[in-house]
Amino acid sequence: MIVLAAMMASMTVADMRHQRRVLIVAAPGAADARRVAQQAALAGMSRELDARDVTVVELAGDTVKGAADSATSLRARWRLPRAAFGVVLVGKDGHAALRRSEPIDAATLVATIDAMPMRRAGQR
Repeated sequence: MIVLAAMMASMTVADMRHQRRVLIVAAPGAADARRVAQQAALAGMSRELDARDVTVVELAGDTVKGAADSATSLRARWRLPRAAFGVVLVGKDGHAALRRSEPIDAATLVATIDAMPMRRAGQR
């Protein structure tokens, strides 16, 4: 998993299209309470996320973890204001499948991914 995470971090979100789903978590800063809550919701989900081909990309201020994109380009592309918290689940097709201004709980995230056409097709 560490090798995969390092490999994904060297790719842009656009490069991951058709290979990975991307969960973008954006916050004004690292100490943002919603960012901390989102990290807690994802903390025990590494197996579930791996099984669903999910890469988590975090934006805290101008810092990006998990992708090679700049914070400015990700915020512009996915309409994530610098002063606000936001979460976007990008499907393998490159479109926003879920967008929230509050943290997403694990059950909602898993149910959303499992309902995606590419996920259902991959389970057959």
